[in-house]
Amino acid sequence: MPKDLLIDRILLAAIAIVCVISYIIHLWDPVYFTTVYAFEDRLVEYATALFLLVASALLVSNALSLRAKGLTLAAVLTAVYALLFFLGAGEEVSWGQRIFGWESGEFFQENNKQNETNFHNLVVGGTHLAKTIFGTGLTAVILLYLIALPLLYPRVGAIRRLADSLAIPVPGLRHTLFALAASLVIVAMGEQNRKWEVYELIFSLLMVSIFLLPQNRHATR
Repeated sequence: MPKDLLIDRILLAAIAIVCVISYIIHLWDPVYFTTVYAFEDRLVEYATALFLLVASALLVSNALSLRAKGLTLAAVLTAVYALLFFLGAGEEVSWGQRIFGWESGEFFQENNKQNETNFHNLVVGGTHLAKTIFGTGLTAVILLYLIALPLLYPRVGAIRRLADSLAIPVPGLRHTLFALAASLVIVAMGEQNRKWEVYELIFSLLMVSIFLLPQNRHATR
């Protein structure tokens, strides 16, 4: 079995294991789930940041490969995607603030919901960014990316050409199925208020798998 395919299978297996373990812990002890398992600065959050960073590094590798082939636009766009995931990893752990124990600056103390050095918890004009830009809008984009794009890419020429020209890694149908299955697990957790931390971990694992072996691998590396 090729190395990339083996890694892909391991990532998908990891998603399944995270779903099963998370749901069992949720049923076994909801308080432990909230205060330990999915709490800030614990395994789930750090794992999410780690795999977002891995996704970023993989995109950087792809960008260098595209540049070597003379595909400048695709390389630049892929580098931008890499930057976004690097920023996501930093935001996940508030840029190491709690790890290294430094205090937030005055701006973040006054405008951040949790007094942390990150942007997704900023409150601007009474509006919480995480619930607007990083909430509904981002969720809609992710759903289109994970569900609609994999189905349309092989069937609609215009979408296929656009995705390839922008070097957008297109998820495979396996990614769509895992995303839907994970979503059902999260929904089944009901009002568990830390379940979204698990969802973010699943997303980070899924992104690494997608960037490693997308439908349009020929256009992304």
